[in-house]
Amino acid sequence: MSISNIQIEEGWKQALSDEFEKSYFISLQQFLHDEKMAHKVIYPHNSLVFNAFNSTPFRNVRVVIIGQDPYHGAGQAHGLCFSVQYGVKPPPSLVNIYKEIKADIGVNIPNHGNLQKWTEQGVFLLNAILTVEANKPASHQKKGWEEFTNAVIQKLSKEKEGLIFLLWGNFAQQKSVLIDEQKHIILKAPHPSPFSAHSGFFGCKHFSKVNEILIKENENPIDWQV
Repeated sequence: MSISNIQIEEGWKQALSDEFEKSYFISLQQFLHDEKMAHKVIYPHNSLVFNAFNSTPFRNVRVVIIGQDPYHGAGQAHGLCFSVQYGVKPPPSLVNIYKEIKADIGVNIPNHGNLQKWTEQGVFLLNAILTVEANKPASHQKKGWEEFTNAVIQKLSKEKEGLIFLLWGNFAQQKSVLIDEQKHIILKAPHPSPFSAHSGFFGCKHFSKVNEILIKENENPIDWQV
């Protein structure tokens, strides 16, 4: 695939230009093409695959939250980890995120699951895998997305300073090896899933901690209310 055909914010396009030309990425694009030609339903919609990148330009990234792969139900995924489109019931992990934010800083629990407002303040909501087949969780694992998003994390670590990475659960925490902890801050907690939230996600206070760090660095805090 020609880099000119990648629908991604210009700063990201420049930062990741080498990745788009690598054999694994070309193979990934071919895989996705073949899946669509076989009439398989892929989420999110093609125009939203790089939504996290287009919503939070490279120059604006301040906080990074890492998820695993997109929601696989109809109408849910829109390219932002943990987030769902308006009109879709917030999934259990997101409900627990909202509960922790309320307990931590007192914001109201919203009646929707769209986290777009966070992205506009520099919160980069990155899934490690950017596509999934409908109703088949993790169906696009090991097709090339992990290599791409690992490169994204490494590029952020190398080219920026003072980022705050929120790594929830074992999968996300494995990404810590890609991050220079001399330059960036990593906050870890169990995953907000109902299976693990009571093991330490509840009470982690990551949202107030992020804002304390930002304020200390003379940055505007994140308004976590969506």
